[in-house]
Amino acid sequence: MRRGGYDFPVAAESQPDQYVAYTLYHVDPAWRRLPVEERMAGKEAFVEVVEDWAERIDLRAYSLVGVRPEVDFMFWKLTERYEDLRELATDLNATPLAGYLITPYSYLAAARPSKYFERDSRRPPRRVIPRGAPFLVVYPFEKKRAWYSLPMEERARAMREHAEVGSRFVTITNHTTYSFGIDDQEFMTAFECESPADFLELMMALRETEASRYTARDTPIFVGEAAEIRPILDSLDGASARIGTR
Repeated sequence: MRRGGYDFPVAAESQPDQYVAYTLYHVDPAWRRLPVEERMAGKEAFVEVVEDWAERIDLRAYSLVGVRPEVDFMFWKLTERYEDLRELATDLNATPLAGYLITPYSYLAAARPSKYFERDSRRPPRRVIPRGAPFLVVYPFEKKRAWYSLPMEERARAMREHAEVGSRFVTITNHTTYSFGIDDQEFMTAFECESPADFLELMMALRETEASRYTARDTPIFVGEAAEIRPILDSLDGASARIGTR
């Protein structure tokens, strides 16, 4: 396909793109001062939209309440239709709760196979397939420009070492996706894990690899705990604590 003077490869119809997005929300404290009935109605409308969309795309919710002061919960969204991201946001914006939600961070990426590892050309491009672990650790990632000045053989060797170290941590699943060209960071790195402490051990090991010398940025880091959207929203105003004491 020729577009704008450049030749682009045409993707096979059986191998559509997969977009991966992370949207992080913080609730305005003013929302907690609303009457209980108004908060309940707002949460119910929000839950209805989320549950409807969860039947259309892979939409997962994670709580960060009590972890970072500027973030309360996070959505992990995976879809083959770029338009789904806008349409989901539009539906959420129509709910009363949206008027009290701030989005301090939002990231977009797409799944691509790594060029540093051999792959069968007959296989489809790498896709993100969540396994449903209890925790998801997410952060934007950028390499120093000097990395790309190295010969491909050296980069591939460093990445193989990096991957070998990571493979020792069998309870952790890496979901790295590519952002360069569609968002401000180069990559979005996400790890599913059984506990945050497991991920801490992994990062302590990876920082000693040769490839880590070329890391330019790997913050902010978000540790989310998987949960249904209803209990997450109930934790925002303490409703879940009140229910638990009845």
